Amino acid sequence: MLHDRLLSPFVALLLLAAPVSATPQDQPAASRILAARATTPPVIDGVLGDAAWSREPLTLGDWLSYNPLYGDRIAQQTSVWVAYDDRFLYFAFRCSDPEPARIRTGVRRRDDLFNDDWVGLSLDSLGARQTSYDMFVNPSGMQADILTNNASGENVAPDWVWESAGRVTATGYEVELRVPLESIRFKGGDEVHMGVLFWRRISRLGVSVSWPDLPPGKSAFERCATLVIQGLRERAPREVIPSYTHSLDQHRQTPTAFAPAETTPNVGVTAKYGISSSVTVEGTVNPDFSQVESDAFQVEVNQRYPNFYTEKRPFFMEGSGIFSLAGPGGDCNLITAVHTRRIVDPIGGMKTTGTIGKVTFGVLSAADQAPGQASQTDTPNPYEGKDKFFNVARAQYSLGASTYVGAILTDARFAGGFNRVAGADVSVKLDDHQRVSAMALYSNSRAPAGTPGGGDAGQGGAAHVSYSYDSRSTNIGAFAEHYDQRFQMDTAFYNQTGITRGWVFAGRNLYPDKKRYPWIRRISPFVFVQGGRNRIARGNDLLIIPGIRMNFSRQGFFRVDRFFGQEPWLGRTFSLDRWRIMGNGQLFRWLNLDGRLTFGDATYYDRVDPFQGRVQQEQISINVQPTPRFSESVSYTFTRFDRVSGGKVYDLDIVNTRTTFQFTKHFFLRGIVQFDSLRRQILTDALASYELRPGTVVYAGYGSLVEQRAFEGGSWIPAEGAYQTTRRSLFFKASYLFRF
Repeated sequence: MLHDRLLSPFVALLLLAAPVSATPQDQPAASRILAARATTPPVIDGVLGDAAWSREPLTLGDWLSYNPLYGDRIAQQTSVWVAYDDRFLYFAFRCSDPEPARIRTGVRRRDDLFNDDWVGLSLDSLGARQTSYDMFVNPSGMQADILTNNASGENVAPDWVWESAGRVTATGYEVELRVPLESIRFKGGDEVHMGVLFWRRISRLGVSVSWPDLPPGKSAFERCATLVIQGLRERAPREVIPSYTHSLDQHRQTPTAFAPAETTPNVGVTAKYGISSSVTVEGTVNPDFSQVESDAFQVEVNQRYPNFYTEKRPFFMEGSGIFSLAGPGGDCNLITAVHTRRIVDPIGGMKTTGTIGKVTFGVLSAADQAPGQASQTDTPNPYEGKDKFFNVARAQYSLGASTYVGAILTDARFAGGFNRVAGADVSVKLDDHQRVSAMALYSNSRAPAGTPGGGDAGQGGAAHVSYSYDSRSTNIGAFAEHYDQRFQMDTAFYNQTGITRGWVFAGRNLYPDKKRYPWIRRISPFVFVQGGRNRIARGNDLLIIPGIRMNFSRQGFFRVDRFFGQEPWLGRTFSLDRWRIMGNGQLFRWLNLDGRLTFGDATYYDRVDPFQGRVQQEQISINVQPTPRFSESVSYTFTRFDRVSGGKVYDLDIVNTRTTFQFTKHFFLRGIVQFDSLRRQILTDALASYELRPGTVVYAGYGSLVEQRAFEGGSWIPAEGAYQTTRRSLFFKASYLFRF
């Protein structure tokens, strides 16, 4: 758990840091808490006057902080009730606050409340300590949900059906939740055991607390209490979501005329059938995978590695964590083994996911028609009319809380070619502070017939192993990875092949005296060292990064570090000597700032004539919320690249803005404007959205692309002349969730 003048970091270390204080005793998670059967269902209105809440709240121990540091107690008290009936689980929270006027809340979009005060829970509904449903509610009753998996971590993309309400009171706020049993996976029986951990955030303090407590190095799966529910029958999900989309698209033919509009209606259906409450089969025909949220502009010039864009399509998002391998992400070469945005334009798909005993599994199949679509250029597509087929199978076997072994098989076939990958992974919690994770993959590939090398087979392997040690005072990590030059995985997102490298990280956490320096909470000096061999770039890389991180009150954060080292490119070695400075903070209830400055040596990654250069990049993001319903976010990135020998190579300005007005819990208007100075493009995107619940939505939107182009001799000349609208479109979508 998904800033005032500063002293010199090194002076701060010498003057402010006190010895690390003793940590609170690790209190064992409560063995059992009992849910009460509700004879009368409570009304979900944020008022805790129902009969279900008339009994005494659960008897819980101390709620202790876990972020930004472990072990603090707060003045705010939290009472919790849990109830159930044959259809729902119910949770209620009474959150006291000695300063209720300073509670931060608002009417917001789903998953957009994490800068507010909030309360919530993690529910390990299967009790397997591998996957949890994390649900959060702010004092206005707005929702956020995260699906957490041992392999993939937190994933905010999936949404499931549940209800919530909240209200601010004279002494704090109250919140109620209702979770349909069809929305979660569990095993029914006379006595059902689920894992549960409760969370609370006090925004103005920048402090998050939990019960049971969450010591450093521990996961929620290791600390969760056991929620006991008597006589709970399974309710397997049965649902169908028909959808209809319609779009009108036009492109500009001449400076004075647009081409006739292209009309694209689409009717599709997605269905889910629960074999049991813990195993489901999903299918989609002519699916609506339309994306109503445009990707934010990113810096794409002089990028050594491709930019990563997250999945936003509902069918692929649900259950996606099952397909993750131990260790990918962050500073790893392999970001994810199954990146479903590789399936660009699917015709249909099938997915089976579930848990049986200690085994969690998933199988995904989809047909993608994008590779065989007609070419938009003068060069014909030799594979026109052919589809690409993807198949993925994944299984994990639980060895205990946060510990598992797994296997994965992937197969991608297109035009007589194929890519097949088999692999295994393991993640083991050695003790309270140490973890080891590893994975290995082997690929066998053949290019499509008719392409250079078509028909030739290629094999390659990939592997990595990691070690971590985390405590209140110390963080240590080590990682090693290897990728053969001929390794290939069509379902994955990874940066490069032909590398062997490793890194180590060591950091120390120092805690100043809170009474003398209440504005600074933690100071963390660290060092990161990475080195290895790049066989494709034909050279060795070396990177040393010493730095310091600081955590402040008001959710403040500051970091400064420096790069030293070298990197290879096309057989040459280029210097790395670069500074990074970054920070963020909630300055006021209505204002959040985030900034970053990078400057120093850089490489110009030209494929013919690379050269040494210097880069300066400035990034700032501002989020303003003057009222509970209106928010404005603006991010600006400036990048300048110069030759070391002198002379500007390029300047780049990127602006991304988002304006949102949330009329009600279900209805909002949103506008996006994005600008890229190098591509001479402005993208506008307006959307009206009504979402009754996940799956039941109505969207209506308008988008346009404005570009700088001149028209001469019957042809368009980019980056000259005036800015004008070159494409425009109207979009409508409606879908409805039927549950049986």
